[in-house]
Amino acid sequence: MHFQNVCIEAIGACLPEEVWSSEQVEAHLAPLYQRLRLPEGRLALMSGIHERRVWQPGTLPSEPSIRSGLAALSASSIDASQVGCLIHASVCRDFLEPATASRVHHGLGLPEDCWVYDVSNACLGLLNGVVQIATLIESGAIPAGLVVGTENSRPLLEQTIAHLNADETLTRRSVKPAFASLTIGSGSCAFLLAHRDLSPTGSPLEFAIAKARTAFHDLCRSDQDSAGASMTPLMDTDSERLLHEGVATGAAAFATFLEDSGWSRQDIDRSVCHQVGGKHRGLMLEAMQLPVERDVATFPWLGNTGSVALPLSLAAGAYWNQIQSGQRVGLFGIGSGINSVMLGCQWRSTRVAGNFPASEPQYQDVA
Repeated sequence: MHFQNVCIEAIGACLPEEVWSSEQVEAHLAPLYQRLRLPEGRLALMSGIHERRVWQPGTLPSEPSIRSGLAALSASSIDASQVGCLIHASVCRDFLEPATASRVHHGLGLPEDCWVYDVSNACLGLLNGVVQIATLIESGAIPAGLVVGTENSRPLLEQTIAHLNADETLTRRSVKPAFASLTIGSGSCAFLLAHRDLSPTGSPLEFAIAKARTAFHDLCRSDQDSAGASMTPLMDTDSERLLHEGVATGAAAFATFLEDSGWSRQDIDRSVCHQVGGKHRGLMLEAMQLPVERDVATFPWLGNTGSVALPLSLAAGAYWNQIQSGQRVGLFGIGSGINSVMLGCQWRSTRVAGNFPASEPQYQDVA
C-alpha cells in the first residue's frame, strides 16, 4: 500500500513519573525467588529491561491519551477542527463500552463530524490506526487524523506478582509463561497525520505492508476479555516459541517490505522495531540483516509498552536527534497473533512533544 499525500505532522507522548526497576520487581517477588532459589538479577539479565514505568492507581487509559493527543495538536500547525478521524488503538481501554475514543474525542475538543472509534490488535494497534487514517487522508475523505493509545501495565504487574507469590505449586519450568508479563511497561503516544498540503514540513509516509501468520495465534494470550471493570488480566506467554515465530514472521514481512518499497537495506538510515527486549531485538535485526547501530531502542528503560512501544521509540529517537531530517526510517512492528505491520517514511521535521529524559538513559549491558 503506497501513499502520495500523507505526512506524519506531529507526535505527542506522555510517560508516567513512577518508575519500577527490575530489582524492585524482583524484591516484590521475594517469596517466589526464595522458594525456587532463583538468582537475583535474572529479570534484567534475560530481558535487557532495567526499568518500566507505571501510572498512578486508578488511572484510566483515556486520561494520558488526552494528554498525548493535546501534546501532538499543540506541537503542530493543524487545528483541532481539521481532525476528521480519531482512533484509540491500545490494548488497554476504559470500558468494554463505550469506545475509549469517545472520551478522548471529548477531551480533545474535536469536531462532531469526526470519525471516532477504537481499534485493538495487540502491539500493532497504533500502526493499524496509522494505516487506516492514512488511507482516509489519501482518499480525500479527511484532511487530518489522530491515532492515540495508552497502555497501563500496573494492574498486570501487580496481579502477576501476587499470583506468582501465592501459587506454591510453581516450578522453575512452570513459572516461565508468566515471565513476559514482568517486562511490561506503561506509556502513551499519539500520531497526528495530515495531508501534505497541510503539513509541508511533516514526514511523508510512503508505504505500508502487512503479514499475517495466524497459525500461531495461541502463543500469547491474556485472560478472557477483561478490559472493563477490574483491568486485572493475567497473561500466558510461550516466550520461546513466540520469539522464534515472531522473528520468522518479521523476516518474511521485511522481505515484502523491501520488494514493495523498492528500498534496499542500505537505503534504511534508521530502524525502529517493536520493543520486546534485548534478545528479540538482536535476533530481529540479524534476521533482517540490519545493523544494530542504526536501530532506536527504548525497552531498557520503558520495558515492553505494547502498542505504544514502537511509536514511543520513534518519538524518542526524533526527540534525541537520533533520527534526523532526510533519513529514511523503517518501522517494523510485530504483534501476537502473529501479525506484522511495517511502514516506511522519509523523515523531515515532524514535531515531537513529550516528557522524555533530556538524553537517552545508558546501561552497561544494553544489547
